[in-house]
Amino acid sequence: TEYKSIFRKFVLMLLSILASLYFLHCLAERCGTSPSPVRTSEVATGLFASDPNHLRSPRRKRLLQKWPAKSSLGEGSKRLPQAIIIGVKKGGTRALLEFLRVHPDIRAVGAEPHFFDRNYDNGLDWYRELMPKTLEGQITMEKTPSYFVTREAPARIYSMSRATKLIVVVRDPVTRAISDYTQTLSKKPDIPTFESLTFKNRTSGLIDTSWSAVQIGIYAKHLDNWLQFFPMRQILFVSGEWLISDPAGELGRVQDFLGLKRIITDKHFYFNQTKGFPCLKKAEGSSKPHCLGKTKGRTHPNIHPEVVQRLRDFYRPFNMKFYQMAGRVFGWDD
Repeated sequence: TEYKSIFRKFVLMLLSILASLYFLHCLAERCGTSPSPVRTSEVATGLFASDPNHLRSPRRKRLLQKWPAKSSLGEGSKRLPQAIIIGVKKGGTRALLEFLRVHPDIRAVGAEPHFFDRNYDNGLDWYRELMPKTLEGQITMEKTPSYFVTREAPARIYSMSRATKLIVVVRDPVTRAISDYTQTLSKKPDIPTFESLTFKNRTSGLIDTSWSAVQIGIYAKHLDNWLQFFPMRQILFVSGEWLISDPAGELGRVQDFLGLKRIITDKHFYFNQTKGFPCLKKAEGSSKPHCLGKTKGRTHPNIHPEVVQRLRDFYRPFNMKFYQMAGRVFGWDD
């Protein structure tokens, strides 16, 4: 009887130990399947969802820069751009963007977002959603050439991030104006002649600076606006002419400016004699050659030499000032 009592106690104690172990095991299993902690990116995204002054909240801007939108592991995250091609229209911005997208460390939006000129009221979350996903170490970019001549754009970009790097593709302002007119003419064949739009008064030779095709080319004036917010070291000027004659050289300067390894070189380009500008041997995500579309490289209308000369005389002092500001001579007055 004594042995039976001892045996019973032993069995009860053993069952108690096993029950405890089973309970602990269940707890461990439950912890393993519990919801994961909230990500810092989710906290950052939701912190100011009801804040009507979302664009002016310094704390929100810091969080948006630091914590990108959530994404699955390995897929990358959507980040606000660290570099923007801000201009100029008909300068060669599309070519530059297409060339840069070959670089594995650059991810760029294809279409122009026009956030800082037309869609600013949509907010930074809307803007960031347009961006492609990037991995750590990759650069997010966009290009909207009208930013360069938009008075509010410098302050707005500075408000997003004062560290933003800015790229401006510039071109001989006379050729640029004619190219601008050519593009408009292709859409509106009944517009007035280039000559009539250029002058306020043809007899006096007074240039109409209110015409956007002329006004955009006064680069020094627009640059003044940007230098109120950004130091020159954060602005790179790319020559539209040299982007055609020496694409690898210009792309080398851009890659250096962005702090990237020079991966895009001469081997990536071939010159298309029909179009008259360089094309990529292999485009991003493709093994086939790629040239810009038929809307690029349109034949310019013939402009009277006297009109061209008057425009050159008009732009010369502005060009000289721009060369001095940019620290680079572009040779438009040679």
